[in-house]
Amino acid sequence: MNVGMLLEMVARGAADRLVLGSRTGGLTAAGLLEAARRAARMFLSSRAEHVVLLDVNSDALPVVLFGAAIAGLPFAPVNYRLADEQLVAVLAQLAPGLIVVGDDMVSRVAGLPGLSVMSRRDFMAAVRNDRAPHEDAADADIGPAWVDQEQIAVLLFTSGTTGTPKSAVLRHRHLVSYIVGSVEFLGADEGDGQLVSVPPYHIAAVSSVLSSLYGGRRIVYLEAFEPDEWVRAVQSEKITHAMVVPTMLGRVLDRVRCEGTALLSLRHLSYGGGRMPVEMIERAMRALPEVDFVNAYGLTETSSTIAVLTPEDHREAIASSNPAVHARLGSVGRRLPTVEVCIRDANGARVPDGQRGEVWVRGEQVAGEYLDRRTLTEEGWFPTRDAGWLDAEGFLFLDGRMDDLIVRGGENLSPGEIEHTLIRHPAVADAAVVGILDPEWGQAVAAAVVLEPGAQATEAELQEWVRERLRSTKTPKLIRFRDELPYNETGKLLRRTIRSELSI
Repeated sequence: MNVGMLLEMVARGAADRLVLGSRTGGLTAAGLLEAARRAARMFLSSRAEHVVLLDVNSDALPVVLFGAAIAGLPFAPVNYRLADEQLVAVLAQLAPGLIVVGDDMVSRVAGLPGLSVMSRRDFMAAVRNDRAPHEDAADADIGPAWVDQEQIAVLLFTSGTTGTPKSAVLRHRHLVSYIVGSVEFLGADEGDGQLVSVPPYHIAAVSSVLSSLYGGRRIVYLEAFEPDEWVRAVQSEKITHAMVVPTMLGRVLDRVRCEGTALLSLRHLSYGGGRMPVEMIERAMRALPEVDFVNAYGLTETSSTIAVLTPEDHREAIASSNPAVHARLGSVGRRLPTVEVCIRDANGARVPDGQRGEVWVRGEQVAGEYLDRRTLTEEGWFPTRDAGWLDAEGFLFLDGRMDDLIVRGGENLSPGEIEHTLIRHPAVADAAVVGILDPEWGQAVAAAVVLEPGAQATEAELQEWVRERLRSTKTPKLIRFRDELPYNETGKLLRRTIRSELSI
């Protein structure tokens, strides 16, 4: 199977079901398939070897994605936030290509060699017409059946905070394996709606298109996340399902609390993409008691989700008086049945339950491939570079990146453990812990802390708080206070920024 066949299946099984856009004027499954086929004919006639999207969220994303899939061309959504130099370097890797670009971004890519540029407005007008530009009658029966599952379906570039971003490769078989293995075909109620506000160049945006479509759920896009607009969209479009990153959830909850907003249609809220404090989830479950919460953990290289903390897991954990069970609110749940997960040490050996190490994953959906190399072991395992541990029941707890480990005098210290301890202080809203150079110990613990509004705490007070609950070697040598911590748009803490500031 290939990605285009997922859309064909839905169009045959529920042709008239609304799957994209507004409740009153959206596209049906049959309409989306026809638009994607017109796009595919356009892409093929252009002689492009890649199809690129440079844009904010819009209804163009599914059309471009499925159009590229049907045409058998790699789809590459590119980060419009990249600096011009990085953007040019990325696009050079995708020539010859056709790029669909936001109407206000055309000037950024005009004249770049090897790229045919089409504004979003012109593209959407073309695929909605009875005959797209350059359409040949001989191509009228175009379909995805001939696209081999080993062909590249999607190229996703890293955020590229330093150097040229690298591109993760996802083939048709990886994405199809994930969807078929984790989503019930047309299992959604006909009125269900999925609100998507993560950027289109993130794996969560790609998987949202595929999983929502295959499940029969209508997709509604926000150009970019803004809490008031998010709440309005949930209410006006009767959204039942949504996905947020941690920073988004906190801002939504603030609106619910301050304005007494009711999200009556919302039944399911998934979160992921970054560190989510347990206190935030407890707050969310109290504020939205009728909503099922899901924590989904995955990576670009694994075609999205590999572990899930289910609604039942959330309810059991929050109601439990057993500390070990309650602590599972801070986990990312248990692995999907279609993948294997284990924890290994620096030598690649498996470690016992409860011991920290690197998370490794294996399964049909796991690509572990970049344009210039593959990172899978001979046995098919992908070392994620995420640090974590498993409890006796198979719940996975993450503990930052392996590269974030602080080595102080030969002792390995976990930033996540120290951060969690700081956040438990009543005056602390958020905290980030990093290692900085130290002439005596090699590295020292340093922390950036955000206080709750109106709260006060001193560096010495917080140091003593950590010392009492952990030990002296884990106590931050340096604590600096900030108004907020730096996160990217997908909820990832920018530790390099913190480390650079605290190392001065």
